[in-house]
Amino acid sequence: MNKPKQLTFPWIKRNIASSDDFYFDPKNFGLKKNLLEGDDDLFLYGIKKTGKSFLLQSVCNFYASKNKSSLYVPITEVMKYGISFMDSLDNLDLICIDDIDLINSDKEWEIAIFNLINDCLISKCRLIFSSALNPSSIKFDLKDLISRIKKMDHVELFPVSKDKLNDAINFICNLRSINLGEKEINYLVTHSKRNISDLINIINKLDKTSMQLKRKITVPLIKEVI
Repeated sequence: MNKPKQLTFPWIKRNIASSDDFYFDPKNFGLKKNLLEGDDDLFLYGIKKTGKSFLLQSVCNFYASKNKSSLYVPITEVMKYGISFMDSLDNLDLICIDDIDLINSDKEWEIAIFNLINDCLISKCRLIFSSALNPSSIKFDLKDLISRIKKMDHVELFPVSKDKLNDAINFICNLRSINLGEKEINYLVTHSKRNISDLINIINKLDKTSMQLKRKITVPLIKEVI
């Protein structure tokens, strides 16, 4: 296989994810450097809706910007296609596999990932896995796969702290040029789910509704949306 900057697979969707558009809580400051400047294999884990998928896609886009080849593999979508697409992937510069824990107890996939890790060790292709589970709590049936994963660097992605949610919303609104006042931000944080994924969805919906209705984003509008 040659080394194209982008590969075409049925699950590939165009995205413009960038780490510059991701709010890094102070507890996650070291993560950005590990992802973009490091070349070691990583196992990224953390609770759901903290942005792991976004970060994996942003690393792939970063590699593409450096004329390096990469592939984002969302396990939830690719398992139905079987493992045949994985042949020769180790010739790439980077492979990011999202939700790796979902292959648990699937013998064919566990063997395929184990073989991929071994092939990438030889070819120097970098691997980044993500999981909602701490790697120590994943019960793969293939013990050799567990052994390989234990040798990877494990990095936790922490959710945005409660006392940083206002800063995170300001960061997101500035990126999207959305005018949201302090009173509106406080109301949003107080009356909605306090995870960054849901907050981003609400902010996007507020922005769209505001433009459609030609209304400023106020507390009454937020009440209507949430």
